[in-house]
Amino acid sequence: MASLLGLVGDPSKVATPRPLYRLQRSKYAALVWTAMRVWLGIMWLQAGISKLWGAESTAFLHGAGVKGFASHGVPAYSWWGSFLHSFVVPNAGWIGVLVAVAEFAIGAGLVVGFLTPIASIASLALLFTYVMSGTASVTAFYALFAVVLLVMWRTSSWIGVDGLISGYRQRRATARFTSGVNRSVDATSTIIESDAGSIEHTPIETSSDVPVLSAR
Repeated sequence: MASLLGLVGDPSKVATPRPLYRLQRSKYAALVWTAMRVWLGIMWLQAGISKLWGAESTAFLHGAGVKGFASHGVPAYSWWGSFLHSFVVPNAGWIGVLVAVAEFAIGAGLVVGFLTPIASIASLALLFTYVMSGTASVTAFYALFAVVLLVMWRTSSWIGVDGLISGYRQRRATARFTSGVNRSVDATSTIIESDAGSIEHTPIETSSDVPVLSAR
């Protein structure tokens, strides 16, 4: 392992490319990422609302939609098809509810900017299952947006609840640091004052036993 690190270097010490570094911290680029985040969130919200309270609610809340999708879809791999038939079809009831709630939760999180990195990862996970099950549609476009939001997490969640939480934590950390510095300064001043007050100037006393030399 040591020889490998000596050959290719330590990944934690690899510098971020300057253009990517600037994009991750640019306040102007944050407006673009925010627009992408809100749009993707609205798309997920529409899908979740349709499955929970809309036209697809009957199919998904009772599992018929998931069961039919898993049974008649064209899986990307045979092992995924076995997974659909052996696990998804028998448990289509609660999986349908889980999918509907997950889509709604992902959409709500992205729209308000709450737990944006987690919502992006969950979005990619759902899209992965859809693609593996034979549904292409707009999943690639959604996945592209989710990847961008995940890479630009510093500013993609800046305008939203995540940004408010981050600002509160930063203000709190600054207040703690300032309070700690003030206490340290006060303690130092107290020590200096106490040390200065403890210095006693004792007059030098001459003893009568000490002989006094005089010049003759």
